[in-house]
Amino acid sequence: MDYKTTLNLPKTEFSMKANLKEKEPKLLDFWQKNNIYQKMQEKNQKAEKYILHDGPPYANGNIHIGHALNKTLKDIIIKYKTLKGFNTPYIPGWDCHGLPVEHQLFKELKIHKSQIDKIEFRKKAKDYALKYVNIQKQEFKRLGVFGDWDNPYLTLSSDYEYAIIKSFDELTKRGYIYRGLKPVNWCYNCETALAEAEVEYQDKTSPSIFVKFEILNLAEINNDLKNKKVYFLIWTTTPWTLLANTAIALHPNFEYVGLIHDNGSILIVAEDLLERLKVVFEGIIKIINFDKPIKFGKGANLVNLKYRRPFVFSGDSVGRVINVDYITREEGTGCVHTAPGHGQEDYFAGIKFNLPIVMPVDGKGKFDENQGEFTGLHVYKANEKIIEHLRNKGELLLEDKIRHSYPHCWRCKEPVIFRATRQWFMSIDHNSLRTKIIHIIKQVNWVPSYGQNRITSMIEARPDWCLSRQRYWGVPIPVIYCKNCDDSEILDTQIINKYAEFILKEGSDAWFIRKIEDFLPKDFVCPSCNKRDGIYKGEDILDVWFDSGVSSQAVLKQRENLKFPAELYLEGSDQHRGWFQASIIPAMAIDGTPSFKEVLTHGFVVDGLGRKMSKSQGNVISPQAVIDKYGADILRLWVASSDYSEDIRISDEILLRLVEGYRKIRNTFRFTISNLYDFDFNKDKIEYEKLFEIDKWILLKLNNLVNDVQNSFDNFLFFKAYHDIYAFCSETLSNFYLDILKDRLYTFRFNSLGRRSAQTALFYVLESLIKLISPILSFTSEEIWQVFSKNSEEARPLEGARPRSSFDERESVFLSSWPKIRKEWEDEVLAVRVNRIFEIRKEVLKALEEKRVSGIIGSSLEAGIELKVNQNDYSLLSKYSEIQLREIFIVSSVKITNAEIFGCIVTKAQGTKCVRCWNYSLNTGSDSTHPLVCARCIEAIK
Repeated sequence: MDYKTTLNLPKTEFSMKANLKEKEPKLLDFWQKNNIYQKMQEKNQKAEKYILHDGPPYANGNIHIGHALNKTLKDIIIKYKTLKGFNTPYIPGWDCHGLPVEHQLFKELKIHKSQIDKIEFRKKAKDYALKYVNIQKQEFKRLGVFGDWDNPYLTLSSDYEYAIIKSFDELTKRGYIYRGLKPVNWCYNCETALAEAEVEYQDKTSPSIFVKFEILNLAEINNDLKNKKVYFLIWTTTPWTLLANTAIALHPNFEYVGLIHDNGSILIVAEDLLERLKVVFEGIIKIINFDKPIKFGKGANLVNLKYRRPFVFSGDSVGRVINVDYITREEGTGCVHTAPGHGQEDYFAGIKFNLPIVMPVDGKGKFDENQGEFTGLHVYKANEKIIEHLRNKGELLLEDKIRHSYPHCWRCKEPVIFRATRQWFMSIDHNSLRTKIIHIIKQVNWVPSYGQNRITSMIEARPDWCLSRQRYWGVPIPVIYCKNCDDSEILDTQIINKYAEFILKEGSDAWFIRKIEDFLPKDFVCPSCNKRDGIYKGEDILDVWFDSGVSSQAVLKQRENLKFPAELYLEGSDQHRGWFQASIIPAMAIDGTPSFKEVLTHGFVVDGLGRKMSKSQGNVISPQAVIDKYGADILRLWVASSDYSEDIRISDEILLRLVEGYRKIRNTFRFTISNLYDFDFNKDKIEYEKLFEIDKWILLKLNNLVNDVQNSFDNFLFFKAYHDIYAFCSETLSNFYLDILKDRLYTFRFNSLGRRSAQTALFYVLESLIKLISPILSFTSEEIWQVFSKNSEEARPLEGARPRSSFDERESVFLSSWPKIRKEWEDEVLAVRVNRIFEIRKEVLKALEEKRVSGIIGSSLEAGIELKVNQNDYSLLSKYSEIQLREIFIVSSVKITNAEIFGCIVTKAQGTKCVRCWNYSLNTGSDSTHPLVCARCIEAIK
């Protein structure tokens, strides 16, 4: 007789092999065909809303690993909140305008913006952006990300562009919008102004020069030096800005002194910087009196001094001394070269002291026709010629190179320049907006918490928002100018709203296509000259950050299934200076409240060595490559298992470790589900009171797991949730509970109390585990659910199920509910007992391993043990039958004796091996009909 046919062998549709690459597309098809996302919304449509507002990626290429990280984190939260019963519509969005799209398209077209008609290019840009919207949409869906993919928000759609202009109009009415001449970050390669969020810092090598500015009227404060050559000594890393110099700034409270050069000239510097300069000059510049410098007093005493400007191509040849408090003691000389046209601090100092704003540089970064020998030179190429000019005039004291962090354009990666131009700005201090934002930031929950200080410091230091861009692709700023009034600007809300109406009908191109008359009110004239002729439309477009920043107005307020403010914004940590600022500023100005209640940020993805990914280093890992090799669930597991509060590493080695972790979890599911194939919950379930104690214990542990994972998800600690689930599967289940359960599952009679008790516990464990892991391993959990729900569909409605309607909880794991924490499973006394058994088991396993190594036994079932235990442990173990103890220790016999010192004596098991249960027994063969089977198995197969 083949006794194996009498075993309860595993029968399951859930295979050992994951084959995620092949299975996941089928599951995607299942979700789409059955409208699972829409049914999730229907299921919870009357529940409390939880809105995670999507920060829009740029539609200018395939998604990268950072996109995969970000979207998966969002998806984990959405799925968890849905299972918890919240109404969680997720509307994905795309940023379709601006330099990111324009830059990539020009690269593909291999032309410059001057080589193509604006309207023609805008049509190409729209098609280009929509192409990548569709590409990225499919790539995000392949990650298993749920959302309303058929109705995303696009910043190029007419309704969104309408909201952009209406937001601009609202800010205009409230007095936030103005035009001004200010130095802005300027990309000479892209020929446009840049906002702070469009600048990234990279190392750059620059000239480091010390230049002498000759003082012209020193006799007014020191007649003894009237026949000496006395200079202010300045230090700069941007020699090209010297052509725009109009002042030297000194700190009013610093003490200034004179150093005597060996040629007899005197150099004025701040006294506190002497030691630093001594190191810089050592062996190069000979100073006679470093130890006894000439005293000139505080900077406040030197403000009447004049000096000769180093370059004079326009304006006065004489420069002024001013006092400012932003000079530091960390570097330089304490005498600061000031060019109001080339820096924020310089500009504000220029306004305060009525300095001329000299701007000799054009939009391409070249000196204009009035700059003599430097005319037509690019500013960076002119540096060498400028330095040579200073050297020839005897004004260059020292020249060197310096490697430092310098702002670069976020798109073309070229270094930017600071250049004064007329731009449109949003005031950050109007109506105390900056103060209000800083105050409200404290009421937002920032995760990690350091985000609060980070964005606060950025808001405190940021200049007004430069809204205008000199590009083709974006929403035009609907302002007009008057030629008769020196091109003065006219900001009129009637014109703005007229344009908004045209957008709904014709799109944003209407501004460039239609004539100026189409936008002007009937009797409109210039408010300054009272003329209508000479009025023309502006050509600038809005900053792309303004587009995405007003998404709260365009999306959260406009879609019925959403709400304002959102519960959560979730983006990379670089968005403290990007989208988070771009969002909070207009929301506070328009609504008086931020557009989010909570903000979560994650780090950047780096390689296994912690290096930034770049094509030149060959260390880029694409999400597509990971999915093609391992499957999307492995990528999702990488996201969930990583501590996103810092930079996240990824490499083949890291992914292989996760594959192994995934395999252990999957095998745990496989074992569990394979042992429920004949279990009907309604018919076979054992009530809690009658369960075996070890089965009650696993339900207690399950309760604890549900609680811990729930807390981790609530606090966005996804890596902790994953590690808790993994530990439960690999340690609590595989290494202990499932290990000792096999005897009951495989050898007990199919409908015995012991086996049904085990199956009841396994059912609860499996049902909860599938749900707990589903936000992370979405594909795998759905695959298991399809098998599990079929097995149990006729047995009972699943947890929280309703009568069949347009959706059914059994149709998808994502239509089910988060597992409950059951009070009836709480039993701390039981926990103490089983934990002690677990400790004893560890000692037994050690003793068994020693005998296995020495060759006395092979399998642990070849052993019998005698446990010498104290009175407390004796009382504990005596409550269990020998069969239960054999099951716990996986041996053929167990004897317990009372002793003061713990001991475990391992001997060769007596009797003959049963071919069915593999236990050794003295009664094997007691039934002559089955001479190879023990008495216990005979009872099981009768």
